[in-house]
Amino acid sequence: METGERTIFHVDVNSAFLSWSALKQLRENPGSVDLRTIPSAVGGDIETRHGVVTAKSIPAKKYGVQTGEPVVKALQKCPQLVMVRSDFTTYRKYSAQFISILKEYTDQVQQVSIDEAFLDVTDLAEDWKDAFPLGLAKSIKDTIRDRLGFTVNVGISTNKFLAKMASDFEKPDRIHTLYPREIPEKMWPLPIRELFGCGKATAGKLSEMGFATIGEVAACDPDWLRNLLGEKQGEYIHDRANGVDNSAVETERAEAKSYSNELTTAEDISDRNFEEKGIPILKHLCEKVSARLKKDGVYGETISVIVKTGNFRRHTRQVTINRPTNDQEVIFRTAEGLMRSLLYDGDGLFQKGEVLRLIGAGVSNLENAGIHQMGLEEWLQVNEGRALKKGKLDDMMKKIREKYGEDAVRRGNSGITSGN
Repeated sequence: METGERTIFHVDVNSAFLSWSALKQLRENPGSVDLRTIPSAVGGDIETRHGVVTAKSIPAKKYGVQTGEPVVKALQKCPQLVMVRSDFTTYRKYSAQFISILKEYTDQVQQVSIDEAFLDVTDLAEDWKDAFPLGLAKSIKDTIRDRLGFTVNVGISTNKFLAKMASDFEKPDRIHTLYPREIPEKMWPLPIRELFGCGKATAGKLSEMGFATIGEVAACDPDWLRNLLGEKQGEYIHDRANGVDNSAVETERAEAKSYSNELTTAEDISDRNFEEKGIPILKHLCEKVSARLKKDGVYGETISVIVKTGNFRRHTRQVTINRPTNDQEVIFRTAEGLMRSLLYDGDGLFQKGEVLRLIGAGVSNLENAGIHQMGLEEWLQVNEGRALKKGKLDDMMKKIREKYGEDAVRRGNSGITSGN
C-alpha cells in the first residue's frame, strides 16, 4: 500500500437475518438445531407459503435457493427447507450491537444498511504497525463472532467500492483484499453481473452487446458506454469496472436534502389488501414526514412515493407541486395519487401481479420557513387565527373600559403616561 492511500474496510454480516433468527431460536430453545447448519430461510408466510426468501443458509444455497425468489419456488428446489418468519425487533437489536463493536475501534464508521458498514481505518495504521490492516480486520471479525455469536466478512481496499467488492468474495467468516493492483486478477475475470451497482437491466444490455466479464467492460471506450447506458450510468459502470471511487466514508449525517419515511410491511401488499393495509400505511408515513418538516420549519415542493416489490426491486414516482408545503393532507393526497398511478395505470405493478414489501413517502426540493411564500389556503388559515385572536382582544378591552373607564387602556405609543 502506497503512502497517502486510504485504508477502507467494508464489514458485512453473513446471512444477517438468517443468522440473527438462528441466534434468537437458540437462545429461546437451547436444545434446538442451529438454522445455519441446515437448509433454512427467512421470509414469506410460513402457512400459506406466499412471499419471497429474504435470507438463506449456506446449506440452502447448495440446493439453489436464492434470495428474492418466491417461497414456493424455493420449496420446490428444497422440500425440506425450514422457513422462519422475519423478526425486525431482533434484527435491530443485533444490528445496534454490531455497529457498537465497530465504533470501539474507530469513530469513522458509516452504516449503510442494517447489516453492513464502511470504516476508514487509515489513522489506525500506526497503532497496529505490522499487524495493519489484516490483524486489525481479524480482530474486528473475531470480536464480533466471539461476543455476539455471528460471523462477518471484511473487505479491505483503498476505496469504498473495492472494499465492498472484496467483502462479497468467498463467505463466511473471511477477510479479503482488493487493492488496485489486484483488480486484473481478482475482479476483471468476474461476470459483469457481479459488479456492484450493475443491475439486471444494465447487465442484460451489456451481455447483449457481447460483454461477459468486468474486465471487458473496463477496457471499453467510456463514450461508447455513455451512449449505450446514458451519461451517468455509463460513467458509473466504466469507473467502477476500473476500480475508481472517490466517495468518502461519511460519519455524520449531512443537512437533509429530503425528508422521507419507509416501512417494510408485515405482510405482502397486493391488489387484494391495498385499500385495507396499504393506504393506512401510506397515510401514516405522510403524517410522519409532515411532522418532521414542521418541526424543522421546512417546506418542500417535490413529493414522491417509493415501493419495493417482492423481487426486491425499488420503484419510485414523484411530482413537483405548484407551491412548497409541509401540510400532511396535501402530502398524502399527492402521494396517494402517485401511488395509485404507480400500481394501477397501464403497466402498473399490480397489473403485472407484483406485491409490495416496502412502502415509502418523501418530500424534497426544500426551503426553510424564512423564505417560504404562503399559498392562499395557508394565508387564510393564519389570518383567520389572527382575526379570532383580535376579536377576543377587542372583547377583553371593551370589558376593561366599561369597568375602569375609557382611559384605563391606551396604546403604547400614545405618549400619555399614568398620572399616578
